[in-house]
Amino acid sequence: MWDRPELLNALSGVLHALAAVLFFYAAAAAVVQLPIFPLREVRLTAAPAHVTAEQMEAVVRHELRGNFFTVDLAAARASFERLPWVRRVQLRRHWPDRLDVDLEEHVPLARWGDRALVNVQGEIFEGAYDGKLPVFNGPAGSAKEIAIQYEYFRRSLAAIGQAPAQLRISPRRAWQVRLESGLTLELGREQIEARLARFIGAYERTAVKLGRRLDYVDLRYPNGFAVRIPELRLENTLRQPRGAS
Repeated sequence: MWDRPELLNALSGVLHALAAVLFFYAAAAAVVQLPIFPLREVRLTAAPAHVTAEQMEAVVRHELRGNFFTVDLAAARASFERLPWVRRVQLRRHWPDRLDVDLEEHVPLARWGDRALVNVQGEIFEGAYDGKLPVFNGPAGSAKEIAIQYEYFRRSLAAIGQAPAQLRISPRRAWQVRLESGLTLELGREQIEARLARFIGAYERTAVKLGRRLDYVDLRYPNGFAVRIPELRLENTLRQPRGAS
């Protein structure tokens, strides 16, 4: 090889080119680290409904590191998404010194027992909320299923002027719905939509015509349903002979 000057010249050219690339890369890396490219502004693309300015300022002050070029967008996104009520975040650099923050907040659909909230996607999240919401109860992993079924129950029951206040699914997948009126519907594990439809179809000519308040309806019968009337139960109790237990 040493007696072939054309090959040596080609190799020398490649080495010079590689050295130039490494030099410019190192120079560029050094330049972007300089304090001449600071992040001067963090801008929200829309005003949040639940995330406070203090929470945002805490993330910006304590979690954002680096300048316009070196700020770690993945780490910054994770910091914002740890805030209560934040479901998802998108970050964009805006030349020359701005970071745009697009927050997607959770939209509350229901309470998960007395511990957390459920959003409209059926995801459980932590957050403080004082508004009126239905309550979901169920085994782990059932929140999304309950959220989907809740929408069906809500639309269906609106036809008779009722609304679900509490939905419960047991570990054996049996459904129970408590309405805002206080009436509890026992739907069981099978054909829950058909059973609810049968109750709604018969509501006006049965439950309404009884003229008494119902507190429980068992819809697990194949061709009908059973009702419980608290007034009649009280009357039966009062009519028992003295000394009865």
